[in-house]
Amino acid sequence: MSGQTKELGRKLGFWAALAIAVGTTVGSGIFASVGEVAGAAGSPLMTILAFVVGGLIIIPQMCVYAELSTAYPVDGADYIYLKMAGSRPLAFLSGWATFWANDPPSISIMALAILNYLTVFVPFGADTIQGKLIATALVLAFMTLHLRSVEGGGGFQTLITAAKVLPFVVVIGVGLFYLKGTFLGTPAAEGAPTGMSALWAGISATSWSYTGMSAITYMTGEIKDPGRTMPRALIGSCLLVLALYSALAVVMCGLLPFERLCASQAPIADAIAQVPGIGGLASKFVAITGIIVIIGSLSSCIMYQPRLEYAMAKDGLFFRQFAHVHEKYATPDFSIVVQCMLGILLIYISNLRDLLGYFTLVLCFKNTMTFCSIIWCRRREDYNPLWRTPLFWPMTILAIGTSLMLVVSTFLWAPMPGLVCAVVVILTGLPCYWFWNRKNRGVTEA
Repeated sequence: MSGQTKELGRKLGFWAALAIAVGTTVGSGIFASVGEVAGAAGSPLMTILAFVVGGLIIIPQMCVYAELSTAYPVDGADYIYLKMAGSRPLAFLSGWATFWANDPPSISIMALAILNYLTVFVPFGADTIQGKLIATALVLAFMTLHLRSVEGGGGFQTLITAAKVLPFVVVIGVGLFYLKGTFLGTPAAEGAPTGMSALWAGISATSWSYTGMSAITYMTGEIKDPGRTMPRALIGSCLLVLALYSALAVVMCGLLPFERLCASQAPIADAIAQVPGIGGLASKFVAITGIIVIIGSLSSCIMYQPRLEYAMAKDGLFFRQFAHVHEKYATPDFSIVVQCMLGILLIYISNLRDLLGYFTLVLCFKNTMTFCSIIWCRRREDYNPLWRTPLFWPMTILAIGTSLMLVVSTFLWAPMPGLVCAVVVILTGLPCYWFWNRKNRGVTEA
């Protein structure tokens, strides 16, 4: 059997699926987001409530993903769902934008972000050639891991996710003994938002902290018993991260004066510094935790992201080499290698974060379209999901609405770059779609 026709096998169980979902979601952003949410919410109570409600409103989104992934238990995530909803061009554009704007850039950004925490222990950072070489070595190491074994990659992801959650559990467990009720009861400052406006602002600020759980849908075709595993992994990851973030918010608000929490650039380090006996180790503790957290996210991205281009190439809507499966290792080898090589190339290019930010609006809107796609998928006669979203219409409307909230906030933050990049995606993507679709007219359309 040739590499192009070999299929990826179902080798990942529930714990690996949960680890990929949680490991992708819990990233370095949580180190600063508590302070950002506090500044938006205006009081400790609203900060904690924002994390609780912010996590709860993600559940409808995960329910929609759970149904779609059990209806179409194959690799490809949003690309597959939009295609099955009846729009191959829209599906292609979503995958096209994700490949160029998210996949290789995210690999390079996370590899470099590890260096920001590593500077606590070594005298060079991400802007030095030594730092870039270390970032390159990290990408190559995880490329090799995920190239050689899906099971090995899943096992590592399970271990590293447990390792990245453990430090937060320690902070929460120790911090609960040193909470100050006066800090938790601090009223909103004069002029700060109150009531629903404060809660809404805080929830909006939590949005990015809860993104990433749907990563596992990229690999549904490699999950054992997807009808049972996917809903449990998607909804379970949401509940686990919700509990982790909410408890962390309680500890942060109880250890630091609220004004200091809002102004802090490193709230977790500042909070740990208040704990007797370990306060002096705060910077090193946070640095080690940050390294572990981002290593887990980097590994996760290198593992799941190449499955999107693999799915598109199988349909004849991407470079056909991306559909190649390694004869011995049964992994999408070409897709993994190319994404990592592009990521390494981008390590040596400056202003990468600005480039990624420009495409944020397009990627957020892609998620909204995916939640809308379930409405059209349900109209298909051959639609037969193994798990169905409870209270379908309320849950679907909530999923679409909460996703649109992120689209609107992103647009208000940078309207022109978002619109420019949307035009770029369309102008470059549609000719490529036309070319591949014309070349592969023999491919059966769903």
